[in-house]
Amino acid sequence: MDAKRRIEELTTILNKANYEYYNLDNPSITDQEYDKYLRELINLEEKYPEFADPNSPTKRVGGEAIDKFSKVRHAIPMISLANVFNEEEIRDFDKRIRNAGFKPEYVCELKIDGLSVSLHYEHGKLKYAATRGDGVVGEDITHNVKTIKTVPLDLGKDIDIEVRGEIYMNKKTLDKINLEREKMGEVKLQNVRNAAAGSIRQLDPKVAAKRHLDTWIYHLPNPLDYGIKTHYEALDYMKKLGFKVNPASKLVSSVDGILDFIKEYTLKRDSLPYEIDGIVIKVNDIEMQQKLGATAKYPRWATAYKFPAEEVLTKLVDIKFSVGRTGQVTPNAVLEPVLVMGSTIRRATLHNEDYCRSLDLRIGDIVAIKKAGDVIPEVIEAKTERRVGTEKAFTMISTCPICGSKLVKKGNVDYFCVNDLCPKKNMEGLIHFASRKAMNIDGLGEEIVEDFYNEGFVRTIPDFYHLKEHQEEIIELEGYGLKKVNNLLLAIEESKNNSVERLIFGLGISGIGEKNAKLLASIYQDMHRLTQASYDELISIKDIGEVLAGNIINFFHNPTNIELIKTLEDLGVNMKYLGTQNLSNENFTGKKFVITGTISFMSRDEIKALIERYGGNAVDSVSKKTDVVIVGTEPGSKYAKAESLGITIWNEDKFKEIVDSL
Repeated sequence: MDAKRRIEELTTILNKANYEYYNLDNPSITDQEYDKYLRELINLEEKYPEFADPNSPTKRVGGEAIDKFSKVRHAIPMISLANVFNEEEIRDFDKRIRNAGFKPEYVCELKIDGLSVSLHYEHGKLKYAATRGDGVVGEDITHNVKTIKTVPLDLGKDIDIEVRGEIYMNKKTLDKINLEREKMGEVKLQNVRNAAAGSIRQLDPKVAAKRHLDTWIYHLPNPLDYGIKTHYEALDYMKKLGFKVNPASKLVSSVDGILDFIKEYTLKRDSLPYEIDGIVIKVNDIEMQQKLGATAKYPRWATAYKFPAEEVLTKLVDIKFSVGRTGQVTPNAVLEPVLVMGSTIRRATLHNEDYCRSLDLRIGDIVAIKKAGDVIPEVIEAKTERRVGTEKAFTMISTCPICGSKLVKKGNVDYFCVNDLCPKKNMEGLIHFASRKAMNIDGLGEEIVEDFYNEGFVRTIPDFYHLKEHQEEIIELEGYGLKKVNNLLLAIEESKNNSVERLIFGLGISGIGEKNAKLLASIYQDMHRLTQASYDELISIKDIGEVLAGNIINFFHNPTNIELIKTLEDLGVNMKYLGTQNLSNENFTGKKFVITGTISFMSRDEIKALIERYGGNAVDSVSKKTDVVIVGTEPGSKYAKAESLGITIWNEDKFKEIVDSL
């Protein structure tokens, strides 16, 4: 499909979605689908600006005001916030501000799932209320806003002022309304956001009054006019005027403070009486805000962290089969690209035949996906109600997609290619060996390993260390210059000096991951001692059970594997553990630690490494089993919880005193 046609299609889809969401309060696609299409359109317009529509959805903030309400033009546009989805993007936001020469403080606030509103007062009396609309022109909703009891009609002060906030519906209110609607045989309201928006757009204010709507006020558009120099001061000022301001806001001085706030309300989210879908992060200093300014669509001084979607929808385009390094054949979903927790997902695991059949998956389905353990994307449901009749049923293959060998079913669940010479099995093992968490050979990514395999340069693990013999041939390949090849050869040579846990992990012993590889290396200190370990020794190690012990014994009893290790040693690959052995100290050994806030003289990673070095354990949450909480500046809720449980607190001075004594 050409770019011009795709831009036109996406523009049509998003305009329709905007109208349904903002004007009808009846969306036909999810927020995640909308975000996916919007990002695709942004990317296409940047790449092909000649095809961009002057009225593109990417240049709009919301929907148009509807005709049944009079229109209101905002003196100061009500622009929306750009979204961030993970820690890296939050740090990028902070870095951009600091690179502009500023040292910011931030205010963290809850992102309420409701409807934006602007309230205008003259001489202290409510003159009118308006929706955001398209950011420039909104809808006059004064008659309904007056029914909201938390909106003051008279401030009791002769003042002209505009404030902005969110109209929302309480969770219990929605439950009560839906119970009544169910009794009346009426369709239930979908969610609190749609319920609030639908209520505020009623022509009859009596209907809105029955919905018991509420507000949180969070923005003063022109604070300098009132002698206010920070956003945090503005929140307090609006509260004193009688507006309902959410107490769950916090002034922080670092990204760590922002992350602590996010963690705190990620845990508290379900217990709140209202819905939130993220955290808003704003530069506190008003003058700094003005200097940072805004793009055509977003302010540069604020952003919104969006909580990971519980369910993200996209289309199942195809099902492809992959062969892993153990020979296991796995069906994988080929998806229309979709954003999940800040990363674009194009493929997802389908586990095995039984999993596909249990979901009744069909190619062409709209499917729900999530990240298992926040890492691996997986398909969790087929939206059968959205089928159109052209979907194709799933069929499990019977032969290896690479070598054509007949597959063998093991354990009544998984299929395996048992051909030891299957190219894909060998290739996956090589990719794993060179990967970042294994031997960490910089420059030897998946595609390059495949190139070298197909060219015949690398067919076994030791071949990596003979690549210098093919240097001239590699340079002649498309995309490989002298500098790139020399850097690669240097990285391969440097990998010989890795501590042996990387080699243990890279060898691909079944079930032995990065953590257990380091555990084995720290205990045995030397590859040769590990190869001679007995079964009884291994099962006595914490976290190495009977299955893993058996896998280790089987691997090292295979003469081919012993020969491989000897060959690698002859090539100069290190066989010894180079990590720091654990030391003992009464302040740390055997104790559980939680870190909250910022310590000025050590990073969090450095503190965790120190704790582990002296036999302690750094954990994320405070419980009765926590021994010590290390508290820096801007501590989160963990500090208060530790105090309530009577847990030992080390402030920065106490912690530094202990560190200096080591």
